Amino acid sequence: MSCGMDANGKQVKKTKTVTATSRREAEKELAKLVAEIEKGLFVEPSRLTFADFVERWLRDYAETSLAPKTLFRYKQLLSSRILPAMGHLKLEQIKPLHLMEFYSNLQEDGIRADGKTGGLSEKTILYHHRVISSILQDAVEWQVLPANPASRVKPPKAPRKQAASYDEEQTAALLEAAAREPLKYRVMIVLEVATGLRRGELMGLEWKDVNFERGTIEVRQTSQYLPDQGVFTKEPKTETSKRMIAVPSSVMALLKEYRTHQLEERLKAGDLWKGSDRLFTTWDGQPMHPDTISKWFPKFLKRHWLPPLPFHGLRHTSTTLLIAQGVNVKNISTRLGHASISTTMDIYGHALKSADREAADKLDHLFSGNVKQKKGQG
Repeated sequence: MSCGMDANGKQVKKTKTVTATSRREAEKELAKLVAEIEKGLFVEPSRLTFADFVERWLRDYAETSLAPKTLFRYKQLLSSRILPAMGHLKLEQIKPLHLMEFYSNLQEDGIRADGKTGGLSEKTILYHHRVISSILQDAVEWQVLPANPASRVKPPKAPRKQAASYDEEQTAALLEAAAREPLKYRVMIVLEVATGLRRGELMGLEWKDVNFERGTIEVRQTSQYLPDQGVFTKEPKTETSKRMIAVPSSVMALLKEYRTHQLEERLKAGDLWKGSDRLFTTWDGQPMHPDTISKWFPKFLKRHWLPPLPFHGLRHTSTTLLIAQGVNVKNISTRLGHASISTTMDIYGHALKSADREAADKLDHLFSGNVKQKKGQG
């Protein structure tokens, strides 16, 4: 496309290579190119820096397609470390060596924002790699790059840690301690152990999601927080996260008691009540901050001399208790809202192996007793 003359009187041309399946589609791409040039948004591929592409990627894709918390985290990593280190590089000149050098720098002492000694963890470096790789892969899909250099780099492997959880005895002590706490927090703990919900799912529950007749809870939304948005509600991250969960009758009875208690609190608040239908609210009915329970829980454990455990550990506790009871893995996976059984197996492989060994030991008592009896008969 001709764009006038340069200072030397030579004609300036802008070109852009696209793949079109029809003349009509090609004309659409031409119209887009013209609009970009007129608005000053067009950048020749050979001059496009990584920072330039990230700016367009955020505007044209990430802002509309990524979940709010994912987008927030991506922007954090891009602005704090990735772009300062790599933003100046021409997109088509980025090589695996550049990425390897960047990941090596992330392991150096003094790189941490919290001031602690040592470099970033393998898990954090791996997350940086996934952000970069995702962006570069979109550059390939958009025909800006011929190949993704990140696909040729092996980032540090993040060791999978065994999911922290309580055993049956510790869980019993936990529930006994919870019975001596304010009803709202007791219900949070009991319901979490009974259902294994994600924290956002638990905090997003509304009373219309609770079916007292059937003894079920429907998971259809999550409650999250971001500094620039405050507390907000969104749909679960996957379709499998939307689910119906059966709840023990004793827990449903506790929920009824809590429902009555909340209605009494609502009457006390009077006109100050904000009208939220959430199970877990502030004193005036507004949705409770998702971080509240996470901050309260460690203090609760310390008060009752219970072993340290993050609140998310109750989700793992719920799962390991089900595994110990011999519940089918497929049912557990569905209950947790996992996208596939393989996810459940990856996270709870150790607990599943322990349950399998316990089952084998129980069978061994049967077989060994039978063998001894036959020997005695012989």
